Amino acid sequence: MPDSAGCAPAPSVAPTLTDSYEILPGRADAGLVLICDHAVNALPEGYGTLGLPRRELERHIAYDIGAYAVMRCVAHALGVPAISARFSRLLIDVNRGLDDPTLIMRLSDGAVVPGNRKIDAEERSRRVATYYEPYHLALDDLIEQCMAAGVPPVLLSIHSFTEQWKGARRPWHAAILWDRDYRFSVPLLEALRADSNLVIGENEPYDGKLAGDCMWQHGTRRGLAHTILEVRQDLIRDEAGQVEWAERIAAAVAGILTRPDLHDSLHAVQYFGSHTDNEGAPPFSSHALSGRTAAAAASENS
Repeated sequence: MPDSAGCAPAPSVAPTLTDSYEILPGRADAGLVLICDHAVNALPEGYGTLGLPRRELERHIAYDIGAYAVMRCVAHALGVPAISARFSRLLIDVNRGLDDPTLIMRLSDGAVVPGNRKIDAEERSRRVATYYEPYHLALDDLIEQCMAAGVPPVLLSIHSFTEQWKGARRPWHAAILWDRDYRFSVPLLEALRADSNLVIGENEPYDGKLAGDCMWQHGTRRGLAHTILEVRQDLIRDEAGQVEWAERIAAAVAGILTRPDLHDSLHAVQYFGSHTDNEGAPPFSSHALSGRTAAAAASENS
């Protein structure tokens, strides 16, 4: 329905909450979707702690500390939709391909996960169908809503990394990870590096070239501009740090999305392929377009 000025209201994404995922509302035509794969350390009823001492669920092996709060703040600041997983990565990791041996971790940073140690094919399939697949279907649907609004969205996936690894202090305050598609990654890297007090990693401490991960599935294969932003966990453990980094990220992203020289390339569908591909990434065939939706998956698993 048009507003008082006679203009049609901006298309919006509705909030959604399921066992698998949460969607935060925002403008479908904003040109940006936020993603947080490792948002929480929660485990569904019936899984207990997967046999781990509860203190282990407070570690990075269970979730990306601080990342969800940062994503929420950025989404609110920019008025954009966001999606996050509602279960621990220890149950099943939505940022891995189905053929990845680390999809369901049996051993993570020195901690044996008893509930995963002898997982059989039936239980693996149950976790895929109940948690992993609905998350990716919902992200498909969210992107389709944005596409239908007329603006192919840029995808920004927010993660966090530990301040130390194997006894060594990590120097980076944050990092940008990407594969072949540089359209959003390089401007964001440059924007964050404009602050000379920050050390911003470039495909470190992790590499953005991971076949089957969330950005490969929804960015690379769709031809959408995308990147992964990692923030060091000691910087976003408390609310003050989370707000500080969310404001920094929101300002950087807003500046990029409003640059006339970048607009057309950021919102074009362009297939760059992946360094992990032999023949380049194939065009994407959406679950939503094939008739299988997140809502359908949820009803099947209810």
